[in-house]
Amino acid sequence: MKILAASILMCVQAAAMAQTPSSAPAQTAPSTLARVTQSGVLRVCTPGDYKPFSFQHGPGQFEGLDVDLMQTLATALNAKPQYVKTTWKELLPDFVAGKCDIAAGGISVSLERQKQAYFSTPYMVNGKTPLTRCENVARFQTVEAIDQPSVRVIANPGGSNERFAKTRLSHATLTMHPDNLTIFDELIKGQADVFVTEAAEAIVQSKAHPELCAVNPDRPLQYAEMAYLLPLGDEVFKRFVDQWLHLSQAGGEYAQLSAKWLGK
Repeated sequence: MKILAASILMCVQAAAMAQTPSSAPAQTAPSTLARVTQSGVLRVCTPGDYKPFSFQHGPGQFEGLDVDLMQTLATALNAKPQYVKTTWKELLPDFVAGKCDIAAGGISVSLERQKQAYFSTPYMVNGKTPLTRCENVARFQTVEAIDQPSVRVIANPGGSNERFAKTRLSHATLTMHPDNLTIFDELIKGQADVFVTEAAEAIVQSKAHPELCAVNPDRPLQYAEMAYLLPLGDEVFKRFVDQWLHLSQAGGEYAQLSAKWLGK
């Protein structure tokens, strides 16, 4: 990992030197890169309720694909990850307030978030996919089929799932469920018909709950990408994270971790 970290630092430094004075962004504060390497701590904001990306299973204890990846990023920075628990509703406010250096846990790229933060290079295409009881799969094949007053849609607040439900499923009967961990029980008990979430979560939860099926996860209802939130304007840290992610994917580490959590 020390060789990997040195390689990334050299690439980031070379990119910074290649910038002309007129194109170089103003840096009014030390880069997150310098602060993290000096402190030895990488603060990571995460809701911790979104399998397979980040799931809190005890006080200060998290697991998932993004948790494993944040560990490798922290190692490349000669630091240790420190997780800052948040919610989907408070994720962006907490990040903008400086409570963490990076945010992870299955975050969808959106233009609204882009207004207040940078995104890393996307690491996954993960579009919106219906999750329903298996006997209803044929019924909910399209947005038009779901967007009906007789269809009971459920969503969790504060993220892209809520936004999709309110903008694309405005004619359906919508219930906001505050706990993303128990939202699947509502489907199983028949208290709701459909939960539209990212394909990865729909697939993982369908494996965990045999009563539930992901509807066409290979053909999502809406295109989406997953990435990490980074401090707005911090070009140095963004280049480092993007280079780390590139090397992780090119070297096969990302594929191994993805297979561990997604089964493919």
